[in-house]
Amino acid sequence: MAGSDSAISRGLQSHSASLDLDCSAEEAFALLCAVEKWPVWLSFLRSARRSQGDRELSVGSEVVVRSWLPGDEEELYEVDGLIANHRLSLVGAFSVRRRFEFRIESRTTNSKLHVRLSYPAYHGRLGTLLDRWQRGRRVASALDDSLVHFKGLVEYRRDDAVLADF
Repeated sequence: MAGSDSAISRGLQSHSASLDLDCSAEEAFALLCAVEKWPVWLSFLRSARRSQGDRELSVGSEVVVRSWLPGDEEELYEVDGLIANHRLSLVGAFSVRRRFEFRIESRTTNSKLHVRLSYPAYHGRLGTLLDRWQRGRRVASALDDSLVHFKGLVEYRRDDAVLADF
């Protein structure tokens, strides 16, 4: 599921994961755009909110995120890429090296979600290696778990016969 792409850029930690979904790309993208629900399925986030209130996400929209990832407690991100039902990309407002990228592949009856998370690792090669050892596995594991949570949320159907007894 997950992979670490730390060799992409010196001093940059990057983690990616992907997962097949049993839903349409439209359903998956609708959940991606529900920023306030991100902490429900993105386990490394404590909170997420749009800074402009209930406005629909568009290029230039600002999202305030609080996480346990390296960096400040609360960080401002800006939507820098949005293709409806396909791609959502956010970049840190004060550090272009902080990035969330979500991509959805549409297939005939299902879809596939790809997520990439990037953040800076400071103090040169040693700092990058230390960060990979201390946090890298934890972040990669959290990203894998997050996609499983996303899958559960987007595929849940209350009227399924399997759940009729509950």
